[in-house]
Amino acid sequence: MDGAPWPRERAWQLMTEWTASPALRVHMHAVELAMRHFAPQHGADPEWWGVVGLLHDFDYERYPNNDQAADAEHPSEGVRHLRSLGFPEEGCDAILGHAAFTGVPRHSPLAKVLFAVDELAGFLVACALVRPSKSLADLEAPSVLKKLKDKGFARGVSRDDVRLGAEELGVPLDALIREMLSALRPHEHALGLGTP
Repeated sequence: MDGAPWPRERAWQLMTEWTASPALRVHMHAVELAMRHFAPQHGADPEWWGVVGLLHDFDYERYPNNDQAADAEHPSEGVRHLRSLGFPEEGCDAILGHAAFTGVPRHSPLAKVLFAVDELAGFLVACALVRPSKSLADLEAPSVLKKLKDKGFARGVSRDDVRLGAEELGVPLDALIREMLSALRPHEHALGLGTP
């Protein structure tokens, strides 16, 4: 990394300042939690990886990028703002790379993990919300894989990105799903899931 990690408090303030949607805030928090979980497996700082996960979509409401422009709107506008604030370049590259349409290659473990957990985090929350328990506790990988095949469910989630994320990490998709469930289950109440 080519700079000191940002404090989470500063990242949280920026994210909430730019993002009003409770669902989008929950998504970014879920990605933060997943990034914190995976960081030690890569010899990385969980605080830093968590901050990158928390900020990866912070500009999405202001600059939704429906046309998937490579260098405008989300995530490019957000990264321009982060750079103006002195955000470390490793984090900027990872945030740009999490959106495949930017064409920014994912070389670092940070960038690869962010890409792998982003769509999957949203998908797991969606899977939990349609269960009677509204919980991740009783959600298992085979059920998630079955839901991934249902193109009508959680349509906004790119199945191609989910598969590619696991491939880039060099892990089977079912193993990545199990690891993601392990990462998120302890925090499900903070994500609005399960019984408080």
